[in-house]
Amino acid sequence: MVDAVEQRRAALKRCPPGHSDRSDSLNNLAFSLGDRFLQRGVPSDLDESIELLRDALLLRPPGHSLNNLAVSLRDRFLQRGVPSDLDESIELLRDALLLRSPGHSLRSSSLNNLAISLRDRFLQRGVPSDLDESIELHRDALFLRPPGHSDRSSSLNNLAASLGDRFLQRGVLSDLDESIELHRDALLLRPPSHSDRSHSLDNLAASLRDRFLQRGVPSDLDESIELHRDALLLRPPGHSDRSSSLNNLAASLGDRFKQRGVPSDLDESFNLFSQLPHTSHAVSRQDLAAAKSWITAAEETNHASALLAYQTALKFLDQHVTLLSSSSRNFDVIRMATASLAVDAFSCSIRHRVLTTAVELVEQGRAVFWTQLARLSSPFDELSLPGDTGAVLVEEFKQLSSRLRAVFDRSTEDQSSQIRQLTMQWNDVLSRIHMLPEFSRFLLPPLFSDLQKAAEEGPVIIVNASQYRCDALIVLCDQGPVHIPIDITQTYVSELSTEFQSVAEQFGCSDQQNKLVGILRKLWRHIVEPVVQALGVLNVPPGSRIWWCPTAEFTLLPLHAAGPYERERDNLPQIYISSYTPTLATLVRARQRVSQNASTQHFVAIGQGNPEGGKELRCVAPEVAAIARRLAPIVSSFTSIQDSDATVQVVLDALNDNQWLHLACHGMPNRQRPFESSFAMRDGPLMIKDIIRSNWQNPEFAFLSACHTTVGDENSPDESIHLAAAMQFSGFRSVIGSMWSVDDDVARQVVSTFYDKLVDDSGRLDCRRAAVALHKAVKKLRRNNVPLEQQIVFVHIGI
Repeated sequence: MVDAVEQRRAALKRCPPGHSDRSDSLNNLAFSLGDRFLQRGVPSDLDESIELLRDALLLRPPGHSLNNLAVSLRDRFLQRGVPSDLDESIELLRDALLLRSPGHSLRSSSLNNLAISLRDRFLQRGVPSDLDESIELHRDALFLRPPGHSDRSSSLNNLAASLGDRFLQRGVLSDLDESIELHRDALLLRPPSHSDRSHSLDNLAASLRDRFLQRGVPSDLDESIELHRDALLLRPPGHSDRSSSLNNLAASLGDRFKQRGVPSDLDESFNLFSQLPHTSHAVSRQDLAAAKSWITAAEETNHASALLAYQTALKFLDQHVTLLSSSSRNFDVIRMATASLAVDAFSCSIRHRVLTTAVELVEQGRAVFWTQLARLSSPFDELSLPGDTGAVLVEEFKQLSSRLRAVFDRSTEDQSSQIRQLTMQWNDVLSRIHMLPEFSRFLLPPLFSDLQKAAEEGPVIIVNASQYRCDALIVLCDQGPVHIPIDITQTYVSELSTEFQSVAEQFGCSDQQNKLVGILRKLWRHIVEPVVQALGVLNVPPGSRIWWCPTAEFTLLPLHAAGPYERERDNLPQIYISSYTPTLATLVRARQRVSQNASTQHFVAIGQGNPEGGKELRCVAPEVAAIARRLAPIVSSFTSIQDSDATVQVVLDALNDNQWLHLACHGMPNRQRPFESSFAMRDGPLMIKDIIRSNWQNPEFAFLSACHTTVGDENSPDESIHLAAAMQFSGFRSVIGSMWSVDDDVARQVVSTFYDKLVDDSGRLDCRRAAVALHKAVKKLRRNNVPLEQQIVFVHIGI
């Protein structure tokens, strides 16, 4: 296959632009690369094949090569799961079908391809009409492929698969029975030498297993297992579908163990799963799905391999997400891939009493989007490789990282191919760096010894909610983690979070104060008080700083404000000074990032009290004026941008020249489309996706005097896609944000005291004083009888 690819590359060079055979040559090279991808699973082959097919399409009359490009886009969707590839494939196939009217020799091929892609979309999104249309198209294709037709087995197989899906959705047994008979017919047409025999074996086996689960007939399950065994033999190590075969056979053996209790079935099932970590090809969605099946089986049977299953799944997750590139368009794919992996892995590690592993795994599977982005934004000063070859490698890596950052998220799909190509080149250079002994872990998930540095200035408390149990882990800089069991369930945490969100939406009403106090007492009793007691035993003195690192639904709860709220008893704010961090690695990066040009401090205060279409904020101007009076005399430069001047582009430009930011405006969370959460400017929204694209130099501190700046995606709180996190991951070492709506007069009061306390004894700003400064400003609010929810609305994130 290498020879075929190289031969066709050489042929293409002999057909320069304008040559009459160029389109054929582009197509031929694309086919060879596509075939090599199917054999070896190397993503760059498929990417190049697709771009060549696009080029060929431009050189051909309308309608030519539509099918070829569509099929390749579907192949890429199957590997990476990006919905836009599948949608484009379907539209191309519809166009191709219109050009192949009844009687056309290739009409059955067009019907078949469109039906397959519609089924794929049904499996991803669950829209019944896609599946019904797929079945009818497959019936039409089968009619055009009578006995003796070379593609009849393919049509039989595809129609059977869609009928099986409809059975699973609607439960009509006749669909399943027909599916099994069609699969049997297809298998008869695919003898041992047939290239698709393993697929037919697997598909018939899966349908028989479905019928066993429905009717409980043992012979169906026995036949299913034998067919899966035959399929696995045809998929040796290195085969791109081997993980699916391992998974399918393991699952069927697990079913038989549940029915008959024969230990050898269970042992064989987990022996098959244990082969998954040795996957040698580029990781696909199917590999990750197989690892997740292993986790489910191990948890259900309390099997000793559970922890290895989680480690394998998180390794696959890391590799799979790396292929996607850090584009916000891929966030839904990332969200589906991560699910509850990290929090459940943490729980499993706790149960196995390997606490440092718990920290490593929960870090690896949370804030995955930001972690990917950070890999391209990390300072590469420590990357100094010996010799001329090393210098070239470093420079190549830096340039690719910079180019990738430059093209991410530029609104149009036109750049997606460029992103994919650059990502593959970036991964290739990274793998070459990893071959050098001193850099074998460069940009890989950090070890506990690295993460422990997050606790250099005070303990970090990970609070975890998993379907299996809830726990807290105290990370300290000079000893191993300390485990604190939490005697509540994930369901309880979820209910408490829902109750709190409901109360927060009605802050300001008289009866909400008592409800808020009730929630804060529950947080204290079940979660925070046991942690505080443990901190006391660990000799962490009152008044010390602590960092909360909550997971899952805990991210939505005000842990920093928990307390008994009784006379003669202290609440948490009277005992410790709380900060938050989305991950330990984020905190480590912030600590290690040393400000360049520390002698100069450039501050910008941005106030937008009259945004486009928004409610006026009357206290914004006085707030900015108060900051100017306090800071203008002591900083190197002070810039004030307000009202008509405070536009999206002006703000972004200002942040290129200033390391210190105060932003007073409306915050607009979008919990369904979190990358569109925004700050309201005069000419429109300044969104998270705008912030991501920025490349600010040495930012230090941001005070986000706006509502809801720590409110993120409602379906994936562990990804921390909110405004405050965006500022932190963009480089700000210390950020003040808000958990709900802020009264603008309260914001003005807080700000006035806060900046007094942020100035150190030498008269300079110090972002490391932000948490203590906020603590003192809030303490003053308590003396002024400000409502409780406004006393606790602001939180500190970072160092």
